[in-house]
Amino acid sequence: MTYAETLLRDEWGRLLALLVAQFRRLDLAEEGLADAFETAARRWPVEGEPDNGAAWLLTAARRRIVDRMRSEEVLARKMPLLAVDAALTQEAQQVMATVPAEAGGEAVTDERLRLVLLCAHPSLSREAAAALTLRLVLGVPTDDIGRRFLQSKATMAARLTRARKRLAGASFEVPTDLAELAGRVGIVAEVAYLAFTAGYAPGTGPDVVRSDLAGEAIRLVRVLRTVLPAPDPEVDALLALMLLQHSRREARIGDDGSLVLLPDQDRSRWRLDEITEALAILTPLVHAAAAPYLLQALIAAEHAVAPSAEATAWDRIVERYDELLALRDTPVVRLNRAVAVAEALSPEAGLEALDSVALPGHRLPAVRAQLLERAGRHRDAAEAYAEAIALCTHGPEQADLTRRRDTLQGFAPDR
Repeated sequence: MTYAETLLRDEWGRLLALLVAQFRRLDLAEEGLADAFETAARRWPVEGEPDNGAAWLLTAARRRIVDRMRSEEVLARKMPLLAVDAALTQEAQQVMATVPAEAGGEAVTDERLRLVLLCAHPSLSREAAAALTLRLVLGVPTDDIGRRFLQSKATMAARLTRARKRLAGASFEVPTDLAELAGRVGIVAEVAYLAFTAGYAPGTGPDVVRSDLAGEAIRLVRVLRTVLPAPDPEVDALLALMLLQHSRREARIGDDGSLVLLPDQDRSRWRLDEITEALAILTPLVHAAAAPYLLQALIAAEHAVAPSAEATAWDRIVERYDELLALRDTPVVRLNRAVAVAEALSPEAGLEALDSVALPGHRLPAVRAQLLERAGRHRDAAEAYAEAIALCTHGPEQADLTRRRDTLQGFAPDR
């Protein structure tokens, strides 16, 4: 990775936040910074890298923005501006005048927090907020975002443009009301987890997983933890949950490129460093009040510490799911609880638990098929597999379901 690419990954959100705070134009700030990075990628290999790349990029972006504002005579126009108070603008100018070589600083942190919370504005849908956050906070290129959400570059560009327009006039500041701040932080967490699950539960396409998207989501949560004025237990729990699930990425794909489910994964391929980090984050939260991300992280931790699938403490996992149901009773939680019940008690008990699940798509019949197969009801299992295959649009999952159905020789229904 080149110096410019490293700065794009690590500094984009920080620099963009500073530019927005000064110029109050999200579109000009983003365009100016993108031009600065493009210029750096072209000139630095020839002229040499500057001692302070971040300051160089900031100066170049500011010049580009000022040129645009002059050419457009934007100061004479009535254009929607992000609401930024005079004190904030003055503060940003002072920070920008002396950007340190190293990242950080309280004022810079404030600007990044404002940008993160802006992307979590209540006027945006969760999907739009997720895409805009990847673009603005993490600097992910539009075509990459489109690919990760299975959309064309043109479609994603249009979606991002609509999201930006919705933010015209929005406040670029940290809410002073604690309840409002907590709500916005909660939206950022939801957006991050939405992006993360999109990486590990792709609905269509040839990829078994899209770990790059999941990795970007983890990076967003790390940024959020860095810029929050005080530790947030649910954000900490979310990072632990994501790290535990992400640690299994190399074991999720077989040597032939096929999908490998959790019970069949080679646990020696799990990333021990990420598991260790996650468990360290979770340790002080074990006795905290029950909360959705915390309970899911504790469930993931049970899998992480078990030496094998058979040695997993399924009874404790069922208890955690019962707690989670009391807080968030969703079809997905009920489905996952049914799987845990089947492991803790019996396939028949799991099938009984499935009776209370109403979930569209292929996942419900897929789980039912596996439990029916384990219960020895092979004809019923073959029919359930056929239903799941017909509903599944994700190539690798469909191939796995087809393989499982085809092992039930003599019981497969007519195709």
